[in-house]
Amino acid sequence: MAINEFIDKSWVILLHYTQSYKLLTSIALIIVFLAGKRVVIKLLRRQGKKHGDDRRHSINTIDQLGNAVLLALLLMLWAAEVQNLALSIAAFMVAIVFATREMIQCFLGFIYYMTTRPFRVGDWVQLGEHVGEVVEMDWAKTTLLEVDAEHYGYTGKHVYVPNNQLMIQVVKNLNFLRRYRLHEFQVTVEPLVNPYSLLPEFRELANHHCDHFRDVAERYKSWIERNLDAEFISINPVIDIETNELAKFVVKIGLFCPSDESLYLEEKIRSDWLTLWFEAVQRQQMKGTLAPLVS
Repeated sequence: MAINEFIDKSWVILLHYTQSYKLLTSIALIIVFLAGKRVVIKLLRRQGKKHGDDRRHSINTIDQLGNAVLLALLLMLWAAEVQNLALSIAAFMVAIVFATREMIQCFLGFIYYMTTRPFRVGDWVQLGEHVGEVVEMDWAKTTLLEVDAEHYGYTGKHVYVPNNQLMIQVVKNLNFLRRYRLHEFQVTVEPLVNPYSLLPEFRELANHHCDHFRDVAERYKSWIERNLDAEFISINPVIDIETNELAKFVVKIGLFCPSDESLYLEEKIRSDWLTLWFEAVQRQQMKGTLAPLVS
């Protein structure tokens, strides 16, 4: 009983102190919470570096959860004052809501994100016209590390998108493009030789350039199609020959390849096609069936 009485008296004294010295209690609470949160985040970062894991999502969640708990405790501590303040400004609520409607919309966008989870920290996303990697998200904004939409490389710029855009614009999760992408390009040549006669050798050369990542691409293809519930990816290069409005041949090539190798593969495959094409043109010139390209 003595222990229980001591606990009860201590609790009463603590409550009396916190109610009597609310400002000091608030400062102490903020310092303890911020220090504790900082220690936890440092530990998570240290463990992430040690094990090679990406802990940014966990760090962002703990950061926002800690802020929410701290805000709730402060509101509980100052509940009477907050209630009196709310009653005193009731007549001005409409004006306040109108003045802060963008902030309210951002907070609702954050609630929408928390309930639907269209992406997470570390994903590649497209928010409106902006493409980038999500590096941080709070109740007001989403921070992106900008990615070049054409070459899928980091630009070094940070983009801050208000959370209200999550509800009024299309959100595209591009995370599967982070390692592998569907890369398309084309080569236009004069109609001097039959391009279909070059197609078998060209296809073999293009396939050879993709051999070193074929196994990984097959596993990644299966993972993507399983998550999207659709089959639309070809491991082998897709080659199509068309003509444009100027009656020139347009060779279109589509690759499913590592994002960081896409430009290198495009260069090699362009070189292969042009080499085959010029050799075919020279053979016809030697036979006398084609006028020289240079007079």
